[in-house]
Amino acid sequence: MGIIDLTAYGERFTADPHPFLAELREQGPVHKVRDAGGGEFWLIVGHEEARAALADPRLSKDMRKLGWITDDNTLIGRHMLIADPPEHTRLRKLVSREFTPRRVEALAPRVQEITDGLMDAMLKRPDGRADLVESLAYPLPITVICELLGVPDMEREEFRRWSNEVVAPTGEEAAGRAFGELASFLKSLIEDKHRSPGDDLMSALIRATDEDDDRLTPDELVGMAFLLLVAGHETTVNLISNGVRALLTHPGQLAALRADMSLLDGAVEEMLRYDGPLKSSTNRCTTEPVEIAGTVVPALEPVLISLAAAHRDPNRYEEPDTFDIRRDARGHLGFGHGIHYCIGAPLARLEGRIALRSLLERCPELALDARPAALEWLPGMLIRGTRTLPVRFA
Repeated sequence: MGIIDLTAYGERFTADPHPFLAELREQGPVHKVRDAGGGEFWLIVGHEEARAALADPRLSKDMRKLGWITDDNTLIGRHMLIADPPEHTRLRKLVSREFTPRRVEALAPRVQEITDGLMDAMLKRPDGRADLVESLAYPLPITVICELLGVPDMEREEFRRWSNEVVAPTGEEAAGRAFGELASFLKSLIEDKHRSPGDDLMSALIRATDEDDDRLTPDELVGMAFLLLVAGHETTVNLISNGVRALLTHPGQLAALRADMSLLDGAVEEMLRYDGPLKSSTNRCTTEPVEIAGTVVPALEPVLISLAAAHRDPNRYEEPDTFDIRRDARGHLGFGHGIHYCIGAPLARLEGRIALRSLLERCPELALDARPAALEWLPGMLIRGTRTLPVRFA
């Protein structure tokens, strides 16, 4: 099997990967590919194969096995996304009690209050125009997760720069610098919480123990804070902005949702499927030779699971390239599958529903204020989203 060079597709792959992923999927569900950084890995593009791979214990999340990281060179501590059982089981157990459906649903009034404040500010703009990412999609989830964790008011633009560089790096040096600055910030935050604990999630994680008196180590606290802060807002930013963009470029679907807001829950699931915030899962590696749809991936090889490709697989979804808010999109992999299923999925859905409902109810004239082809897309294989989303509302 030859290596497929994804860079041959150029910027078109970043702006709209779906035609190219469809081309790969027609050739088979798994391929050896090369990315813009020169890295080579196995890319899974079929839905059935992706779902199985996400739950396959032979595909490890611990990249120390490939020597990509070591305990000595990790600026950000250990966390669930880079751990296998039993380490993963232990870490998730210590955190999961803070993300029960009841606790998340109790946040709804505050999420609505934050949304209302952001909408008030946006609608005061005299020109009737705004960047929806800057005005709503970014500040809503970052405010929610910062309040939840007990992060004091900080320079949000600085954090946004760190986070963007971590999930969609523009270069190795810039990414390393962002990781270092973010790690220093989180260590200072945790030290402050040790000295002055409060009624917040970060303080609760510091206090958290299980029946065996186990608790998170200092490095694990840094890793968990990193995971919750970055993953806790980045997915929701692009769920909201990608979802709004899909509605505004499909006026029939937008009209149907405005006419019947009971379709909102299903619309959010279709947004996660059709053009979700994650192009791919985070890295995995084989711990032994693994056969995937007739292709044997050798041991100790990096594997990436393309969620974008899986969600457009015609073997799973009829007319997969059609955005249809009435579709039964259940079974999508937007929040993963298996033991690594996103612990924050209920919060992301809650924020998405509240943001979309408020936006549609308060902006009856909402429209794109830029040509879709002119939007700047985030680079890399992980995040699917645009840096800005210009809209007009009056």
